[in-house]
Amino acid sequence: MVAVEGVWKYFGDFPALRDVSLNVSRGACLALLGRNGAGKTTLLRILAGFSKPAKGTVTIAGAAPRDLSARARVGYIGHGIAVWDELSAEENLRVFATLYGVDRAQIPVWLERVGLLRVREGLAREFSRGMRQRLAIARAFLHQPELLVLDEPFTSLDDRAIALLQSLLREARERGACVVMSTHQLREALELASDVVLLKNGRVAHSGERTEEMLKDPAWLYARYGEG
Repeated sequence: MVAVEGVWKYFGDFPALRDVSLNVSRGACLALLGRNGAGKTTLLRILAGFSKPAKGTVTIAGAAPRDLSARARVGYIGHGIAVWDELSAEENLRVFATLYGVDRAQIPVWLERVGLLRVREGLAREFSRGMRQRLAIARAFLHQPELLVLDEPFTSLDDRAIALLQSLLREARERGACVVMSTHQLREALELASDVVLLKNGRVAHSGERTEEMLKDPAWLYARYGEG
């Protein structure tokens, strides 16, 4: 589903990504780990089509991330949340339903799932950060994407909302979608992950299946590669 081959990305003269290669299969969940500045967000933004690599290739189901066919397959949650402040929760989802050709009958279904149906007419700017994050979750899942690209998705979520997101991700994988997720909340990420990539200074320091050892000690991987 996702193929990254020899990707480099520069900010000025600084290489934020250095010869990164990885693959993610359908139904897999990749936990993308690393300290701040390791290159995680840069890579996720390339996968989502918001940025282009300086060198190397990236494909989503065989298409470049910026191609319309690839964008229609991707659901994205990033740091900025990116909901329209002056629109209501329902109006926010209506815009995306129109963009992706989704039946509007799905809008109240997803608002209910993320606990926002009762405030469907409330403006997003009046919501708490946690509520805005839940609206972003509904937006990302609305069109049943084949690839979910998530950058710190658990930020500002309470325990109930974290459990909801974990459940939605498991459901997505069961229908064959794949997940690429970056988070500092290691235990939540590793409970979901089938595979793990650790970035260090823009390079892949480790790539492989998630192991029971990682589950028992979420910090083990960082310690193993000198990140602890």
